[in-house]
Amino acid sequence: MGARLDKFFTSGWNFDETELELRSKFQMMNVAIILSSLGLIYGITVNIIREIPNLISLELFLLSINVILLFILRYYRNSFNYVSLIITVQFTFLFLFLIYSSEPSALKHVWIYTYPIILLYLQNKMDAIYWVITTIFFLLMAPLQPFVEVSYSLFQVSYIAVVLVIMSVIVQFYKLKMDEARGLVVSQQLLLKKQIEELTQKDQLLSTQSKQAVMGEMIEMIAHQWRQPLSTVTLSVSNLQVKKLLGDKIDDAALDKALEDISDTVVYLSSTIDDFQTYFRPIKELSDIEVHELIQKAVNFVLPRLKNTKIYIEIENENEKEIHLKTYLNELIQIILNIVNNAIDALVITNVQNPHIVISIEEKKESVVIIIKDNAGGIKEEDVARIFEPYYSTKGKNGTGLGLYMSQMLVQKQFNGNIDVISSNKGSYFSVEIDKVLT
Repeated sequence: MGARLDKFFTSGWNFDETELELRSKFQMMNVAIILSSLGLIYGITVNIIREIPNLISLELFLLSINVILLFILRYYRNSFNYVSLIITVQFTFLFLFLIYSSEPSALKHVWIYTYPIILLYLQNKMDAIYWVITTIFFLLMAPLQPFVEVSYSLFQVSYIAVVLVIMSVIVQFYKLKMDEARGLVVSQQLLLKKQIEELTQKDQLLSTQSKQAVMGEMIEMIAHQWRQPLSTVTLSVSNLQVKKLLGDKIDDAALDKALEDISDTVVYLSSTIDDFQTYFRPIKELSDIEVHELIQKAVNFVLPRLKNTKIYIEIENENEKEIHLKTYLNELIQIILNIVNNAIDALVITNVQNPHIVISIEEKKESVVIIIKDNAGGIKEEDVARIFEPYYSTKGKNGTGLGLYMSQMLVQKQFNGNIDVISSNKGSYFSVEIDKVLT
């Protein structure tokens, strides 16, 4: 109901933050037309009762103009200045007509005190001053001119003129203050908009830098992941070439076995390409996936890093329960990778006995919590409070300081969740809580 009423007083037009003054003027215009129409209807009713037909016809004419103006405002947005001029002429004519035609005892002159409120708000400053001066001139001329007999004395019209000037000054002062306040609001909105744009650009830059850092790690993983399979293919082909050069007979079984090994290796390499391509695909789309399967995909990326270490990664699922998510697959994998890679780095540096990372899932009604624990000896107390800050890294020159920051941003903005860390001298405990179903 409130929205419909607001639409009515803005003549159905929409205004952006730079058009607040125009929006306010449209509202004032509609209010002025409606209130003057109610006044005219009241005047028509009273004049019918008092049998004053000459005023009835005039008021009906002015009322019909108001109705036409309401429709014009709704069909032609650029008509505001013309409608404002017509309203000003209408009010000026009506108020002067009342002064020239009525008696002081009728108190119809009190309507003229609403004149500056309408005039000064709808007109430009200089135009408003000209209209006020013109109105005061015709007010003062009323008892002096010889053409129409006027019941008001020079003192009475002078008094009305002084009150009109005072009200005009008061209205102009408040209008000036309102314009200053509106200008301040607009400037603050523009400043806020600029700051939001700057923050958005900063987030995009940080996201790009974070993605590039992860991409560098991924390329290294691809190199590790492909080195052994490519060596297998090279060895199989070399064995066949050596046998051929030596003139040895290559039996069908050996040839089939070599070709089968090459084929299996190519299929494996193709599957790794699909995995990496899925991760780096820029299109964000919601995917339905089982959470343990998703975590396994993330772990598969870091397996090449573990070949020359004793680090063991365990994905706990004692009850073998399936938990399905509707989520952003790539972004969630990136978050898990950031935390797991940090754990691997810490385990490599500390060189603890039986190094391991345990990933478990805690299911809630509307969300799931992914818990990643390691036994790398924990994070220093002074670092725990700052690890989610951008460009803050505990790895010195070897770290970008973006991984955990972007992980926190993604969890909060993309997944409606939160990420926490608890650290002790035994190790670190990261928990990532996200909604089960994103929309």
